[in-house]
Amino acid sequence: MDREKLVKDLLYQIRLGEDSGYEFKRVEIRGNKVKGPDQKDLADEMAAFANQKGGYLILGVDDKTRQITGIPADMLEAVQKRVKDAATDNIEPPLPIATRLLELPDEHGDMKNILHVDIEKSLFVHSSNGRYFHRVAESRQPMKQEYLARLMMQRSQSRLIWLDERPVPGSCYENLDRSLYRKFLREEGQPEHTQLRKLRMLVDDDEGNEKLSVSGVLLGTPSPVNWLPNAYIQAVCYAGDDRDADQQTDAMDFTGPLDQQISGALAFVEKNQRVAARKLLGREDIPQYSLTAIFEALVNAVAHRDYDIYGAHIRLHMFADRLVICSPGALVNTMEVDELMARQASRNQLITSLLARCPYEHPTINRSRMMDKRGEGVPVIFNESEKLSGKRPDYKMVGEELQLTVYAARKESYRD
Repeated sequence: MDREKLVKDLLYQIRLGEDSGYEFKRVEIRGNKVKGPDQKDLADEMAAFANQKGGYLILGVDDKTRQITGIPADMLEAVQKRVKDAATDNIEPPLPIATRLLELPDEHGDMKNILHVDIEKSLFVHSSNGRYFHRVAESRQPMKQEYLARLMMQRSQSRLIWLDERPVPGSCYENLDRSLYRKFLREEGQPEHTQLRKLRMLVDDDEGNEKLSVSGVLLGTPSPVNWLPNAYIQAVCYAGDDRDADQQTDAMDFTGPLDQQISGALAFVEKNQRVAARKLLGREDIPQYSLTAIFEALVNAVAHRDYDIYGAHIRLHMFADRLVICSPGALVNTMEVDELMARQASRNQLITSLLARCPYEHPTINRSRMMDKRGEGVPVIFNESEKLSGKRPDYKMVGEELQLTVYAARKESYRD
């Protein structure tokens, strides 16, 4: 929202007082410390908004007198830190918030600093300091057990229904990058906005507000982690066979749109794998891994992972003797690990559909699109890897995580 309009609307709301969408808090400073509001109190207010329809927390306004009391300039950073800590340390799961510093005139016309905190309606039900709150009129109230159970069911079902098509709070059409989403459009003469709606990269939330879908964020924005903090690939290379920080030789996080994450992680493997050689009629390089197999494994990981699991990201760890890719989420549709070669099932139909439209070029990988929807990814991973190393890759479930181990080829295991 335009800053001038935001200030005007806020001044109007302050005159009216608190309601179901606004909470005012006076900031108390003693010496060089923030004495109020308490961090736990801030967390309770923000969680209550997130569990209802969202709202605004305004720091620097007395909730009783509606006086604009402000925040001293030298304490702004400390106040913002308290709010951020409340959202991440006191609320479970941690709550994404957006803050803005504004200047408002007090009753004497003097300009005062205030902190405007925007809390969106959440996809999850959040606890605060071990309790559940929601917003009722102008105050927070603890949830009754039957209300909590009903809310959890509603939001759980919402995630199950929408999956990768669900709206992402805090996002909007303007967040899309045309250079990223243009490759998915195919209907010439039809407005791009209309095509994005058809592709479900743009969807409406429960209140009818247009948002980006999870897929829209993951494939149409430069930095999906701004909305989905764990939507990235962490890649680490170790010199030995174990996870030892002293043996770490390279590390990188890939946080861009999904297609760039895949390409970046593949380049990481290509850079860090060892290449042996043998001489027949001429020199022949023997890489540790089939890049085709690793490409398929990375595509599968980003396409089929569970983006609902908070705090979990894809991990790619390279060791001297193997490569391990860990992807958050159990197998879907009652699938078992030993059925992966014969069956296919997708948790994220829209993501797989968009990746199937996404152009791809690599000098050694025979693929024109990111994803092959024929379900041949796992057979390729197994066959290409076993042909090179002589050992069959291994899939297994470790808790709520699917783990793939691809064994490194050694010179003596190379098959003609």
